[in-house]
Amino acid sequence: MERNNLYPIFLKVKELNVLIIGGGNVAEEKLTFLLKSSPDANVTMVSPMFREATVALAKKGNVKLVKSKYKKRFLKGRHIVVATTDKPKVNEKVYKQCREKSILVNVADNPPLCDFYMGGIVTKGNVKVAISTNGKSPTMAKRLRQFFEEVIPENIDDLVKNLNEYRKTIKGDFEEKVEKLNEFTKGIIENKESE
Repeated sequence: MERNNLYPIFLKVKELNVLIIGGGNVAEEKLTFLLKSSPDANVTMVSPMFREATVALAKKGNVKLVKSKYKKRFLKGRHIVVATTDKPKVNEKVYKQCREKSILVNVADNPPLCDFYMGGIVTKGNVKVAISTNGKSPTMAKRLRQFFEEVIPENIDDLVKNLNEYRKTIKGDFEEKVEKLNEFTKGIIENKESE
C-alpha cells in the first residue's frame, strides 16, 4: 500500500512573504483558501490581469496586487510561491527559479512540481485540522473536511482553553504533566464516542 510521507506543518503566514503568480480562477481559489485559514496572511499576487472578485478579496486581507507579467525579481524576499498561470512554461520556469533560491513552491495541478500541497482545513477556534490525500484527490480532502467539521464539537475551543488553564496548575516534571493530561483528556473522546 502506498504511504503518505508528507510532513504536516502549520505556518505563521503573517510573518512570511507569500507570492501567488496568476490572476485567474485557480489563483483566486488559492487566495480564498489561504485567507479563510489565515486572514492575516502576507500575500503578493502578480498577474497582467485580476478578476473583480480577486480584487475585492484582496481588499479584505493584507494582499498586494501587482499588474505585471512574471519576472524573476518578484521572487526576492519570498518564502513561499504558488504558481497558477495557464502557461506551463511559465510555471516550470517559476519552479526551477524557486528551487535555485531554496523557496518553497507549489505549481497548481502539477504534483511533481510541488514542494508542498495545500490540503483541506478545518478550523474551530484554536483547533485546526489539516487533511492531505498526498496530492491524489482534492475532492476527497474536501469531503473529509466536511466530515471533520461535523464531528468536531462546537465547544472544542472552550475545552482547549480550559485544558490550557489546567495545564498551568499541574505540578511535576514534563512526563508527569503529560500523564495527567492524557488521563484527563481520555474522557473527552470517550464521551464523544458514546453519544
